[in-house]
Amino acid sequence: MPVEPPPCAWTFPDPEQADESGVVGIGGDLEPGTLLQAYRQGLFPMHVDRGRTLAWWSPDPRGVLPLDRLRVTRSLRRSCARYEIRVDTAFDRVVAACADPKRPHGWITEDIRVAYCGLHRLGWAHSVEAWSRDDGTLAGGLYGVCIGGLFAGESMFHLRPDASKVALVALVDILGEDDVDRLLDVQWTTDHLRSLGAIDMPRNDYIGRLSDVLNLPMPSAFT
Repeated sequence: MPVEPPPCAWTFPDPEQADESGVVGIGGDLEPGTLLQAYRQGLFPMHVDRGRTLAWWSPDPRGVLPLDRLRVTRSLRRSCARYEIRVDTAFDRVVAACADPKRPHGWITEDIRVAYCGLHRLGWAHSVEAWSRDDGTLAGGLYGVCIGGLFAGESMFHLRPDASKVALVALVDILGEDDVDRLLDVQWTTDHLRSLGAIDMPRNDYIGRLSDVLNLPMPSAFT
């Protein structure tokens, strides 16, 4: 079971005070208690100014992927057979791959990487990995934070075709394994995520939904 860290030393502003870009506040730290408090209030961290300034975000609208709306094409279903799914066997490697500076639009700084690896060791952050059945190599995956019935997706990567999508299919299966109506947060929708079924949710609706899911049981795969 996850270990509750020392409480957050900061008080976050109300998400409704976010500016037009979705920034609620600037500064603070990336201690485990701070991260968990942020997610419980509907916020997440991301730097601005090319990694120099830590900001806390609550975009309006918020990107979510309803578990019953995931679009799995025939091609993607065939790809699922090419990979073996594992959970939390290579968390640090998944985060490192997501943080690869050669990736376009990379945003994961070294302090973010260290913070989430620490959160993983406490049982709050998890990876879903796609391993090639051909040669046993790590082909793609994703990671995020799970608090009760919330899974806040942070990033995903692939080294082989469809590997990150296969990891997402597996995550949706994990979150829906016992018919509990959990919440999969993807922060912002993109064309790619919309093609998979992600939708925009007004901030007020997201915050309301969040209060309903935090006390739901965590999926057994993450316990």
